Amino acid sequence: MPRERLPLLQLVPNLVTILGMCAGLSAIRYTFDGRFELAAALIIFAAVMDGFDGLLARKLNAASSFGAELDSFADFVSFGVAPGILVFGYALAGPMAGVGWTFVLVFAVCACLRLARFNISRAAPDGPVQRHFVGVPAPAGAMLGLLPVFLGLSGVLDPTRAPFLVALYLAGVGFLMVSRLPTPSLKAVRIARENAIWIMIGMSAFVGLLFLRTWLTFVLADLLYLSVLGWLAWRRSRARAKA
Repeated sequence: MPRERLPLLQLVPNLVTILGMCAGLSAIRYTFDGRFELAAALIIFAAVMDGFDGLLARKLNAASSFGAELDSFADFVSFGVAPGILVFGYALAGPMAGVGWTFVLVFAVCACLRLARFNISRAAPDGPVQRHFVGVPAPAGAMLGLLPVFLGLSGVLDPTRAPFLVALYLAGVGFLMVSRLPTPSLKAVRIARENAIWIMIGMSAFVGLLFLRTWLTFVLADLLYLSVLGWLAWRRSRARAKA
């Protein structure tokens, strides 16, 4: 009986997922070596790969339950464990290391719970079509969690001078991931056709700033995203008050 052969293209999304997970694991290794810039860059690379693997799976018609579970495990490593360890190594491994590690655990557990909840909603075939995320997605949570590292690397301020605030902030990002706050999904964003040119110009400016002041650009991106979350939370509270 001939063995069933699998087209190589069907494996490409899973290979991209594994590439991202290896980047997250390598970020942990370089954190231990004190190479914080490289560790942060690897987590950012893992976030980019996380966006590519799902896109490739849809374009190649290669989506599978195995790939979905692999993606979830990879996300936990790259966006739950690696950012927590990087923030700990960069800003919390001092006199308050014990307290800091507690908040790192909170962040990692929240990322795990966020991914588990996403898997359950994805597995529900009869559920309503989601126009937004519920809570901050794990990759976005990782980028927010790294804000103290971005601030330090950009030279804006030294997070090691306020480790308790850094720890509280990290836990706060974890709670945002498991919250019920509706957060924007790029898949659901629609823009007027005449505004498309401004989006492309804005992206060009963003890429230019990345080359000019990489870490400061990520600081600004995090602050912008936090502002959007604050506005969404305010709008939601107003809607509840009127109901």
